[in-house]
Amino acid sequence: MNLYYFISILFLFQLQLVYGQGRSNVSFNDNWHFTLQDQLGYRLNDGDAQAWESVELPHDWSIKADFSASYPAGNAGGALPGGIGWYSKRFKLPTADQGKNIQLYFGGVYRYAEIWINGVYFGKKPNGYLSFTLDLTPHVKFGNQPNRIAIRVDNSKQPNSRWYSGSGIYRDVYLIKSSEVHLDEQETFITTPEIQGVLGQLKVRSKLNKLARPKGVAGNKYQITVWDPKGNILLKKTGVEKDGYIDASLQVEKPQLWSLASPNLYRVQLTLLTKNNTVEDQIEKRIGFRTIRFDAKTGFYLNGEALKILGVCMHHDLGALGAAFNKSAAKRQLVMMKEMGVNAIRTAHNPPADELLDLCDEMGILVYNEAFDMWKKRKNKFDYHIDFPTEHLKDIEAWVRRDRNHASVILWSIGNEIREQFDSTGIALTQEMAKLVKSLDPTRPVTAALTENNYVKNFIAQAEALDVLGFNYKHEDYDKLPVEFKDIPLLASETVSALQTRGVYDRLHDTIQLWPASSKDKYVVNGNPDYTVSAYDNVAAYWGTSHEKAWLAVKNRPFLAGTFVWTGFDYLGEPVPYPYPARSSYYGIVDLAGIPKDVYYMYQSEWTDKDVLHLLPHWNWKTGDTVDVWAYYNKAEAVELFLNGKSLGTSAKTADRLHASWKVPFEKGELKVVKKRAGKIVQEASVRTATEAHAVKVSVEHEKYATGESRDLYFVTAELVDQAGQSVLHNDQEIEFIVKGNAKVLGTDNGFQADLRGLHQPKRRTFKGKALGMIQKMADTPCTVIISSALGDQQISI
Repeated sequence: MNLYYFISILFLFQLQLVYGQGRSNVSFNDNWHFTLQDQLGYRLNDGDAQAWESVELPHDWSIKADFSASYPAGNAGGALPGGIGWYSKRFKLPTADQGKNIQLYFGGVYRYAEIWINGVYFGKKPNGYLSFTLDLTPHVKFGNQPNRIAIRVDNSKQPNSRWYSGSGIYRDVYLIKSSEVHLDEQETFITTPEIQGVLGQLKVRSKLNKLARPKGVAGNKYQITVWDPKGNILLKKTGVEKDGYIDASLQVEKPQLWSLASPNLYRVQLTLLTKNNTVEDQIEKRIGFRTIRFDAKTGFYLNGEALKILGVCMHHDLGALGAAFNKSAAKRQLVMMKEMGVNAIRTAHNPPADELLDLCDEMGILVYNEAFDMWKKRKNKFDYHIDFPTEHLKDIEAWVRRDRNHASVILWSIGNEIREQFDSTGIALTQEMAKLVKSLDPTRPVTAALTENNYVKNFIAQAEALDVLGFNYKHEDYDKLPVEFKDIPLLASETVSALQTRGVYDRLHDTIQLWPASSKDKYVVNGNPDYTVSAYDNVAAYWGTSHEKAWLAVKNRPFLAGTFVWTGFDYLGEPVPYPYPARSSYYGIVDLAGIPKDVYYMYQSEWTDKDVLHLLPHWNWKTGDTVDVWAYYNKAEAVELFLNGKSLGTSAKTADRLHASWKVPFEKGELKVVKKRAGKIVQEASVRTATEAHAVKVSVEHEKYATGESRDLYFVTAELVDQAGQSVLHNDQEIEFIVKGNAKVLGTDNGFQADLRGLHQPKRRTFKGKALGMIQKMADTPCTVIISSALGDQQISI
């Protein structure tokens, strides 16, 4: 017993040694000051810091404004301002940090960040979507001497994006402290290249930031420790770095594979030791054992099993939060997508937050990771084409090095709808970038999202440097692709572009309505005067089609590895088909507030094994109206509709239609659809005629989307109901989200694409009976949220 106790204490001491020394990553998000004034003198002194706004990062200054037609970004850029902002922070470093390497990591700054530390200029970072790290070591002070960082962010040249970009330091910032000689984070690459039988191969490569000795002299020891997905130490290996490089191979018996259903992650810790066997530095990564393969005829394979990629494209904004990254808000989006049946996301059209990839690793979601929306040829006057000639190779290198350890990443995309595909310059550029990506990561294929379906006109394809070809839209030409582009895997990299406003139901037409009708029209002619689009799956932009048609085109073609729907969520900006006051997109399967549109359930019925039955539309119409009634369902040959208890017959999906359908003369009461199996009712869904709004029903979601961070949000939904508790869509009310206690309202939304009240405001009018508030607690103490309206106050405790 005493021996066991001694061994346990020794083991704990060893763990403390590993974790207690070496590298530390400290959040650097707190206690910043911000101003939208622009004076070059701020690089040296912020004057009266109290006159600046106190902010915490991540921070997006654009989302704090109300929408306006006057901003130069236009409604394509979200009808919100850009401008120039300055950030300032003062901090001290303890004397014990002297002799250490001090770095500052920025997850993302939009755009043109210029940084000064104690008056020393660190240069300009043009790319607004990439992470970067600065070595502060020669320029910082220790002890009681204060340090000051000043950052100028310039997002004034507009338009520079086809969607809302946000402005400012909108991702996390970390202060990294390590030994003077340390492991290079960007050079650390852990792969699982082979799984043969019961053995999985694990390769660990890294290098030191510098050599403190002549070449050829014996190097530092290192130790590799591997934990299995349950947290048990699996194996250890020691070695000696050679001339600053580490290249080690290990074998793991019976590795638990990373998959969609079981995203098993192993922890791999690389520790650099001193000659006295104390910890010099350490880096820890989470990796997954998995294999991926694309086949030109049969599609995609994960771990040797065929898998149809069921994906959505996602922009980076988080609705009412703007571009400011919040892990729980991102998790909310991913959870909703996975519950719909999504197994992959495309980071359209830029590198995502690193934390988003962490979530995809943990949740079992594949990632199509994209770098650029343009190369040398512009899409907007001030977009990345200005910086591409000097920055693109550096940016690709930073992008791949940061993200290549993520098990979820299965594709590197070097561009979206790049205009160089139409001239010969596309050949050399494609070859140059694809070669660089493969030199940095030979384990994953390289792709691009293309639009030209004719090989002789597509110079990016002619480069023959891509491993997978993605094609956007033109679903009617899919069968031509294997003929034009022989013996190369194919992917529907972007599809649909259907348009919908949640809860709006216009009279159906026999054909899909194209809004706008062609490229000749910037906006739809004779659209809805209230800037809505019908939620029936029957309206699309001229280059797209309905959700049903696009999915059927991919579903029935095994040579297409999968699809990425445009888009999973509505996003700020690009409000096709309308001009201002429309300011956010209509493309999403889920609206900007995170409330599903009806078509969500079409995908759920097709992409999951859940029992699905969803009935639309609402049942508040005029006497004499004939209403188109749809039902999305699965796991049944047909479904039956009842109006006030009377059967209106059965309806079923067909080869080219993925919903049941009836035309029903309106009659007040209850409309109900029933699903049976083996003659027994297994599921029902109904809508009822509602009276006027009587009360506000409040629900809150937190645990489902919690990540364990102090910034996890509470998502509070307010829904109007009548006296019988029936949802009310026709009697919208002004409501206010009020917090009592140490909490704040970060934003509100209702999902309506032309609501002009700023999303930071605590007041919001419901749209089709619903509104959302995003609440952040500032301390772990109880708080009260009051939802106030003319219907009375409702309150909940969080």
